[in-house]
This record gives sequence, structure tokens and C-alpha cells, in this order.
Amino acid sequence: MYQILNTLYIMTPNAYAHLENDTVRIDVERQKKLQVPLHHLGTLVCFGNIMISPALMHRCADDGIGLVLLDGNGRFKARLEGAVSGNILLRQAQHRLAADTAFAVAVAKSAIAGKLRNSRQVLLRGARETDDEQDQKVLAQAAEALAGSIRNLAIAGNLDVVRGIEGDAAKVYFSALPNLVRRNVREYFTMDGRTRRPPRDRFNALLSFLYSMVMNDCRSAIESVGLDPQLGFLHAVRPGRAALALDLMEEFRAILADRLALTLVNRGQITERNLQIREGGAVYLEDDARKIVVAAYQERKQEEINHPLLDAKVPFGLLPQLQARFMARTIRGDMEAYIPFLVK
Repeated sequence: MYQILNTLYIMTPNAYAHLENDTVRIDVERQKKLQVPLHHLGTLVCFGNIMISPALMHRCADDGIGLVLLDGNGRFKARLEGAVSGNILLRQAQHRLAADTAFAVAVAKSAIAGKLRNSRQVLLRGARETDDEQDQKVLAQAAEALAGSIRNLAIAGNLDVVRGIEGDAAKVYFSALPNLVRRNVREYFTMDGRTRRPPRDRFNALLSFLYSMVMNDCRSAIESVGLDPQLGFLHAVRPGRAALALDLMEEFRAILADRLALTLVNRGQITERNLQIREGGAVYLEDDARKIVVAAYQERKQEEINHPLLDAKVPFGLLPQLQARFMARTIRGDMEAYIPFLVK
């Protein structure tokens, strides 16, 4: 269980949340683990098989406390609220600000700044850990190029410029990423830039699968806080496209997907035999490999990391939820600007 800001996250399987006077009490195996006054809470978020008493559900509805249900993997299932909800006001603000060019550019710049900063940290970390001078040189040069992109981003005046900077930086980043793969398996996991729909090499196939899971978590987070996942600021609106979830996802690509892909390959948990090259050149993960990746991703989400804005350790799996709340606060005007999560 984690209480962060005014949100209580219940993550322990088979925990029982119930009402005790004016508090929420959480029991696990009939033992009290946590008790929080209701007036301290704005939302309860339940992951997986969490039992909730009817009395607590009614009290949450009466007091305007949101109750969000996610499955064990963090995928959005439902949001329960009373008759009076602030979500319509939040969504009205979101739709209004999506048409505000200055606001949209500011959020887009923050999202891409987070992406480039976290991507750069992946390259710098790899450069520190390798003994290969050629790899060190390539990684350091790419990291320096991304630093230049971040500086250029600060003075970008419109969305087209922001997207252009991101596109150029992505080419640099993905050209250097294979230098983080161990040399004895590099021939099997090389990549010529980022390819998708379908991925054209093994590493791209692994990234695509991981990105889909990160995307699901970001969409769940956006829906959990009451925002419209279809209406973004950086990504253009298209039918069936969760543009705001894609915006939120940018800062997590490197730290939740890219780093895990490298770990799985370099540790030999995923090998060239786990990926199938189909007719036409498309590459896909075998069923057994998907299970390995899903298990590793869920384990990664349980690891804790310090959140600089909260100055507290939180699980990786809660990062999209927390950042979605910061996004909602920015849209409401409670925060001056959206601040992406930056890894050290």
C-alpha cells in the first residue's frame, strides 16, 4: 500500500479495504496494515484482486472519493464515482487547452524533454559500464547529440519544430542503441533504426512488444484520473488513437522498455531463437518469449525508484499513475507546468 499525495494505492493481493468510523482500514490476512482518515483521500486505486466493503463504496460515493479498479497488470477496468463529479470540468479544461497553442507546445516540450533526458541517461550509463573504447565513443557522441537536442527543444516555438527535434534525436538514439548490446549476441540483435508495423529485426520486435505494455499502463493511468486518453497535446488526434496516453508514454520509453529490452538480451533471457522471422521480413516474439517478457516487465514494475518531485521511493509501476495525476493538475491549473519524470 502506498499513500501518495491524496491517493491511496492498494496493491497487495487479497487485501480487504473497509470502512471503520471515518477511516479506510486495510487488512491483509485479517491483520490491520494501514488506516487512513477519509478526509485525507481524493481517490482509492485498487490493483487486482482487492476486496472492498459495500459500506466503504457507499461512503466514497457520498464523499466524492473516486474508486478506481485496475487489473493485476495495471490495466484500467472501471472508475466509480458519486453523482457529482469533477471529471467533466477536468475534461472541459483538457479540450479547451488542447486548442491553446502555447499550452500544447509547453506540454509537448516537457514530454519530449523527459524522453530525451531519460534516453540520454541510458546511453551515458552504457558508456560508463562498457570496456569497449569504440562503444564508449559512439555512445558518448550520441549522448552529446541528445544534449544538443534538449537545448534546441527549449527554444522550439511550435509543435512542428518540437516533433522535428524529437525525430532527429530518435534517429541518433536508435543508431547508438545497438552498442549497448553484448558483442557476442550483437549480430542477432542489431537494428537499423526504429521499425514497426511490422518490426523488421529482433530488437525492434522486442521493443514493440514492451512499448505496447507501457502504452497500456499509460492509458490506464490517464483514464484513472478522469482525462480523455484520445485528446493529446503532442500527438495529433486520429480516430482510435490514444493521443494523450502516447504523450505520457514518451518519458517512459527508455526507462521502462529500452532498458528492460537490453537487460533481457544481455542476460540471455531472450535469444535469437525466441523471435520468429516471418515471410516478408516481419519479426515477432514466440509465445514462450512473450511470457518471459511479461514476467520480467511485471517484476520491473515492483522495483522502487526515488521520485524527485515527491522525494519518496515508489514502484516503477506507479510512475504512469503519478505522472497522469501531475498532468491532470497541470490542466486544472494547480501546477504551473507539467514536469516529466526524470531518471538519474
